[in-house]
Amino acid sequence: MELHEGGNHEQHSGAHWERLAPGVARRRLPGWDATAGVVAGTTDVLVVDTGGSPQEGADIRRGATELFGLPVTHVALTHPHFDHVLGTSAFPGAAVHGTAGNGDELLRDAVAYGVPAGAARDAVERPAPPARAVDGELELDLGGGRRVRLVGLGPAHSPDDLVVLVPGPGNAPAVVFCGDLVEESGEPQAGPDASPERWPAALDRLLELGGEDAVYVPGHGAAVDARFVREQRNALARRFGVS
Repeated sequence: MELHEGGNHEQHSGAHWERLAPGVARRRLPGWDATAGVVAGTTDVLVVDTGGSPQEGADIRRGATELFGLPVTHVALTHPHFDHVLGTSAFPGAAVHGTAGNGDELLRDAVAYGVPAGAARDAVERPAPPARAVDGELELDLGGGRRVRLVGLGPAHSPDDLVVLVPGPGNAPAVVFCGDLVEESGEPQAGPDASPERWPAALDRLLELGGEDAVYVPGHGAAVDARFVREQRNALARRFGVS
């Protein structure tokens, strides 16, 4: 397995991982260029989003274990869309935080985006650990001083958006997994389950959490900085006619 250091965003279609900070990495998955992340402490490992199929989830789990030599104990789902949650069945025994979505809606959307109906139905029907929504904030202790904050921002891009804040050691910049509140590889997508009037405020909160120096990891595309997030926030406010 190859582990690419930060800044290398070209190899995002295979089993390549990009290191964002010590103990923090991400992978850009094939197909929809969705992000999967991993955060490791000394005793526990958190995966952020599980991909769009059980097979993709199993690949993410294997990669996380190979990277850090520890089993995955926690999963955070940034939002309940199929390309971010349908791999969750590949993490038996993990504590799942966030909202996994409605099976019928996940099946419909997966098929609409080109997933064969049989494969989509199999992914939806596979038993997965129960997901527990995060109300407000939840802190996870991954061991060795590594603490991660899961912050529920409510409806914005989706009915239930969750961000993952990984503080840097000392004065080092934080890493923020944004889910699809931020997208770099294309225009932000607002489907019928979005709450556009709340989206700019959610990005204000995101910037408050991460600060000016954080690395912001979109749900799709290359990692960005606070300026990019702010510009996208302002573009969404203009697009939807909100302040």
